[in-house]
Amino acid sequence: MTDIPYTPDAAPAPSSSGSNPAQFAKAAQILERLRAEIGRAVVGQHDAIELTLIALVAGGHVLLEGVPGLGKTLLVRALAKTFGGSFARIQFTPDLMPTDVTGHALYDLQSQQFRIRKGPVFTHLLLADEINRAPAKTQAALLEVMQENQVTLEGEALPLPRPFMVLATQNPIEQEGTYPLPEAQLDRFLLKVVIDYPTESEEKALLSLVTKGRVGDALEVDALQTVISPETVQTLQKLAASVRIDDRVRDYATALVRHTRTWPGVAIGAGVRGGIALLRAARVAALMEQRDFVTPDDVKRLAVATLRHRLVLSAELEMEGLSADDVIRQVLDQVQAPRD
Repeated sequence: MTDIPYTPDAAPAPSSSGSNPAQFAKAAQILERLRAEIGRAVVGQHDAIELTLIALVAGGHVLLEGVPGLGKTLLVRALAKTFGGSFARIQFTPDLMPTDVTGHALYDLQSQQFRIRKGPVFTHLLLADEINRAPAKTQAALLEVMQENQVTLEGEALPLPRPFMVLATQNPIEQEGTYPLPEAQLDRFLLKVVIDYPTESEEKALLSLVTKGRVGDALEVDALQTVISPETVQTLQKLAASVRIDDRVRDYATALVRHTRTWPGVAIGAGVRGGIALLRAARVAALMEQRDFVTPDDVKRLAVATLRHRLVLSAELEMEGLSADDVIRQVLDQVQAPRD
């Protein structure tokens, strides 16, 4: 379906934001610099880089899915370096305990008092590697962190650094010894980013980069420049929140989400949080284009990454070889976008 260009109804930007065209132009320039800097370390994977940046500015979390060796860890480390954020990695295993994630109270014999030992979640970017290998109680501990941006230890609520973002990875092939993520936790991820194999030219460039005078096969991020500070990231987040959403665009996003619930062969469709996530991500996409308003194309562009992990397909559709991505694209073709 081809839609003609969309123009929103004229409306002033929220007065509390103090935004102006120069601010949006500067924000788009910063995001482009971040994308280019990450691209110096991560060869290819342009969509994954862009979607991860969108999630960061939208204040959401990302589920990264892909086979091993495609640069998921490198992407997270490069992102942290570009905005000067702290980075922590947790390797999720079946014996991982909730306290290994959040921290615990430790009795100090010298002072004869309990003191808090903070866990690795007290960071800006948390890489939860192979998250589906941890048991349910550990996943539940991470759920509070993702939802509340805080950790409760000994009855005390400890806030996490801002910005805070969880980037969780899972392997789509190996299922033995894994604990499927519950729908409630999947719903907390703003986006699900599928990282695929690089193109032939990208793979050649990667091999050339790794084998040129390097020991081992690791790509480092030390040479990357720090473009902005964590405080600037928070400023970008506030600016993205001021991007205007016309009622017709909001209705369009609502229609897309509601259609997933009644689509033939879909056992469970996207919930209300799916529509909220879709508009949050679309705001950042508009910001990247130096616009202070969201268009239907922004919504279309982010629909698959925002909704794919919120659908549960029936066995019949899976037997036909259809995926959640296929269903969402069919919904996009069926639901008419606003025209002006």
